[in-house]
Amino acid sequence: MTVRPVRWMMLFLLLLLGGYLLSGVNQIRPGERAVVRRFGRVLDEKPEPGLWLGLPWGMDQVDRIPVDLVRPVTVGYRLAEDDGGLATPPGQLLTGDHNLINVQVVLNYRIRSEEVEQYVVQADRADDLVARAAETVMAEWVAGRTVDDVLINGKTTLPPWLVRRTQERLEAYRLGVQIQDASVAHLLPPSEVKDAFDEVNRAQTEIRTRIYQAEQEAERLRRGAESEKFSLEQQTIAYIREQSLMAHAEADTFENRLRQYQRLRRENPNILSGIWWDEMGRLLGQMKQNGRIDLLDNHLGRDGLDITVFPPLPRKR
Repeated sequence: MTVRPVRWMMLFLLLLLGGYLLSGVNQIRPGERAVVRRFGRVLDEKPEPGLWLGLPWGMDQVDRIPVDLVRPVTVGYRLAEDDGGLATPPGQLLTGDHNLINVQVVLNYRIRSEEVEQYVVQADRADDLVARAAETVMAEWVAGRTVDDVLINGKTTLPPWLVRRTQERLEAYRLGVQIQDASVAHLLPPSEVKDAFDEVNRAQTEIRTRIYQAEQEAERLRRGAESEKFSLEQQTIAYIREQSLMAHAEADTFENRLRQYQRLRRENPNILSGIWWDEMGRLLGQMKQNGRIDLLDNHLGRDGLDITVFPPLPRKR
């Protein structure tokens, strides 16, 4: 009767020993890196995803760290704490021109797989260290700018500055984290002066709108002036070309008439008188058509007919 209890006891001990030995088997999931501390000392080996066999619990402590996981940290102003009556709520910073501003940012970081053992050692205070470093950098950035610059450009210029400078400060802590990105969640003046700031912002917006409209009008007028200038230049070029062609045509006509006169003069010495009477006939015809020739009786005198004097142009009614 005493043998059976001993056997059950031995079987129980064997099962207990087997379970204890199996505690050294760990499954590392995808996206994780493991840090093994054997009797408190961190091993150089960093198990990757898969099954890893080590020493039982109490000898080995295995920390599985998801290196692909992005961890957010909120830094700065919190509305609930502002309502609590604190003299200076967290995230209420002083600008370079001595104005208060409430700033809240969100930083996202991940663990560097090659420095995972550094993170494991300080994992319990990693978020606090990231937050404190970011607060310092944020206060430095705000203090170096005016309140207008902070309010207008803060959401675009602060995040890249915050990522770069916070990472630089964290290197000294050997935390093993990498700041991925940052965003501004809250950027407003304190509630006591918010209405005044809103008025200023509206005025500045109206000023920028008026400036934009003036620039648009100036651009429209400039384009109109350039178009008119181009049109006048083209008209001038066309007029010059037309006058040049007419001058060349008249010159060619004159040269042809001159050659014709020289040729005919050799044959008829009185050709010049014939040309003169032809021109006078053409001129008289034009003047008669315009109403500038009357009866010849008015031009009879003691010396005969005088046709070199013509009546003046009729007056316009």
